[in-house]
Amino acid sequence: MVNLFLIAWIFGLFIYLIFASLSYTFIFDKETMKHPKYLENQVWKEIKQANIALPGMSLLTLPIFLAELHGFSRLYESDGPGLWWDILQIPLCIIFTDFCIYWIHRGLHHPRVYQTLHKPHHKWIIPTPYASHAFHPVDGFAQSVPYHIFPFIFPLHKLAYLALFVFVNFWAIFIHDGEYVANGPYINGAACHTIHHLYFNYNYGQYTTLWDRLGKSYRNPNGESLGDWKQVKETKNMAVKAESEDNQTQVSVSVKKNK
Repeated sequence: MVNLFLIAWIFGLFIYLIFASLSYTFIFDKETMKHPKYLENQVWKEIKQANIALPGMSLLTLPIFLAELHGFSRLYESDGPGLWWDILQIPLCIIFTDFCIYWIHRGLHHPRVYQTLHKPHHKWIIPTPYASHAFHPVDGFAQSVPYHIFPFIFPLHKLAYLALFVFVNFWAIFIHDGEYVANGPYINGAACHTIHHLYFNYNYGQYTTLWDRLGKSYRNPNGESLGDWKQVKETKNMAVKAESEDNQTQVSVSVKKNK
């Protein structure tokens, strides 16, 4: 049991540090760090928070791993439904988890749980790739649950399970790297997720904008020519607009209280 916990923890930490460091070194625009919303020593604070989260997440996930090891899941090596399922299982898992994570993430913004569980991640208003795993352990675990539930409901090849684990960690870093390269109508890329960090109540999705559109929580980054964006300038503009909207909301609440 201890060995399983250590494997989950160290493997998760390894993926986080490798991918986040590569993204930070070769992709992340360091000019973003000049933004007034960027915190002092933020990178180290993000790494510290992530190092608190990862062992906690591994511990919370341990019972699920044990259940899988004891054969209670539908993970398989060679006795799956067939080639058709070997091909379909990954896109179906992504659709399933995207749907579930949308509602879990949206639920984490409920006032009763946001302050305790999800706010630690939202203090990174101008995130770096290291913010991808810098959250409360329960928050991180809650958003990982759909990946672990899937093989208890549907058959899933063990290699696909491992590949999806690596992929979701990579994707979490990708949507925090600030590289606004995907502004299609369906992909929830870094531009969409930047809107989430700035405005809080939009773009809860993990991979796509589908559920945000259906749930009326989608907000377009308004970057028709994202390739020409100056990241810092655009982020500053969004931050100013977000702060203005937040101030208007506070005034509205204050007026209602005084009535």
